[in-house]
Amino acid sequence: MSTATTAATATTRTPRETVELLLRTTVEGSRSDLADLYAPDVVVEMPFIRSSGFPARTEGNATMRARMKAVEGLWSFDSVDGVTLHDTADPEVVIAEFRVHGRIAATQQPFSLGYINVIRVADGLIVSSRDYGNPLEADTILSALPQPLDS
Repeated sequence: MSTATTAATATTRTPRETVELLLRTTVEGSRSDLADLYAPDVVVEMPFIRSSGFPARTEGNATMRARMKAVEGLWSFDSVDGVTLHDTADPEVVIAEFRVHGRIAATQQPFSLGYINVIRVADGLIVSSRDYGNPLEADTILSALPQPLDS
């Protein structure tokens, strides 16, 4: 998936299609491909994150892209399952329930993370996301960070 392809089709995707693409790209694409799905002024919040090494709020695609680059290669995602998407009264908002499975690169330790994300999409790009994951499960992958990410 290239940036040009993503940009050309972004405005034709519905919010639900964008969330479906996000979940597929999590496993099948690169971190750069994932960043391409977010608007330039995106805000991503992770209210339950408890690691001091990973920020609870990310503002802007450039910051998100840099953070994704910083963790690239530390862990990989093998599959996403248990997906349930909920349309809401707001046509731009989709609630996604899912579980992502992967491995820590250095140790090959498997992990599984459950999420509920509240995602707002405009013009085919994610403009905001509130990601609610189990902080105990997240500790597994956050322990692989060699240094804290900028907050």
